[in-house]
Amino acid sequence: MRKDEIVDVRVSFVASDESDPADPTERSTEETESGSHSSPPAQIDRARHWLGGKVANPMTKYPEFRDNRDAGIRADDGGTVVVEVESASGEVGLSTTSGLAAAAIIHQHLARLVRGERASAHTRIWDRMFSSTLRYGRKGLVLHAISAVDLAIWDLHGKVLGEPVHELIGGKIRDAVQVYATGPSPALAARLGFAGAKLPLVYAPCEGEEGFRRNVEIAEQARASVPDDFPLMYDCWMALDVDYAVRLAHAVAPLGFTWIEEPLPPDDYAGLRRIRDRMPPTMTLNTGEHEYTAAGFKLLCEAGVDVIQPDLGWCGGMTEVLRIADVARVYGVKVIPHTCGMPNYHFVVTQPHGELAEFPVLSPDGEALAPQHAPLMLGEDLPENGWLTVSDKPGFGLTLNPEIRLVPAVPAPRTAP
Repeated sequence: MRKDEIVDVRVSFVASDESDPADPTERSTEETESGSHSSPPAQIDRARHWLGGKVANPMTKYPEFRDNRDAGIRADDGGTVVVEVESASGEVGLSTTSGLAAAAIIHQHLARLVRGERASAHTRIWDRMFSSTLRYGRKGLVLHAISAVDLAIWDLHGKVLGEPVHELIGGKIRDAVQVYATGPSPALAARLGFAGAKLPLVYAPCEGEEGFRRNVEIAEQARASVPDDFPLMYDCWMALDVDYAVRLAHAVAPLGFTWIEEPLPPDDYAGLRRIRDRMPPTMTLNTGEHEYTAAGFKLLCEAGVDVIQPDLGWCGGMTEVLRIADVARVYGVKVIPHTCGMPNYHFVVTQPHGELAEFPVLSPDGEALAPQHAPLMLGEDLPENGWLTVSDKPGFGLTLNPEIRLVPAVPAPRTAP
């Protein structure tokens, strides 16, 4: 048996304080001397977080969801799922995804296609997972599951070899990447030296002219809070129509906004072309956070999008984003990935035109930086003065927090009496 042969694939939820410590199905990442069974919270409390407040989105059209994005889009799915892929050498590759459904796809379908394979066989493993799920996959939840397994295997490959992932995918072109901040406080981003600030759009077309004026007022307030040459962007999160997006672009372009992001639902390729044709030439049209595979991004490139934004945790993982980057290069389209933590930065530092990446401001009020992987994982690289230096630690450089206790996400199948 080779040391990089994959022997196990596990999917787990983080145990809550209320979990039964006597339950034999629970598995601790490390036994503490105190014997405590409590775990720190492993995900954002969005009830008091700017991400879960009033943000324009496809559900804003319904009055009962208008003032709280999470009320319309969140699912009671169990939350963060930890994916672990273990090799014969005992190394464990890590990644995360979200929800019981994705965990079930990994546990009940993908895991058997991965066990026995070598951690270095990325193309082969990815094709096995994608081809086997083609009848019900191609996009969405199945690609989230494939992405999580793919990223865990890349992390495992690096740990087995003692090499960072950026060395496995071609080597660093630069030691650090410049990052822009996503959050509600452009002043914080400017003060901390970020390359720009992306704001969430607050009001949707269904809120009429008053909502449009308020969106412009928010943009004006943002500009007044930062230097005149500090780049600003608007994240529209699939909430707009063509005419509204064009009007918004023309209204905020004089304020130094450099792009509008994801104005339309992901499959409206014709609408994206119409927006690009009518937008100010000083702005770029960015999208792709909710697109999948190189085939999907090819359609975005053909629609005239200026910048594509694949999320490595959703689009197909590291294996597929490398193909997506090749497609973008052929079309002369830039790639600035949607945030995915450390995998994002390992990818960007290897790209010839990887000058910019995203860093989300995850404190509840948007007024302080916080690690993207905390408290679930340790070892994350953080930006300083707007630059994030990617380390040479093996894999993606992350380890599970020993205080986190995991429980299987998918119950063992019942045996017949």
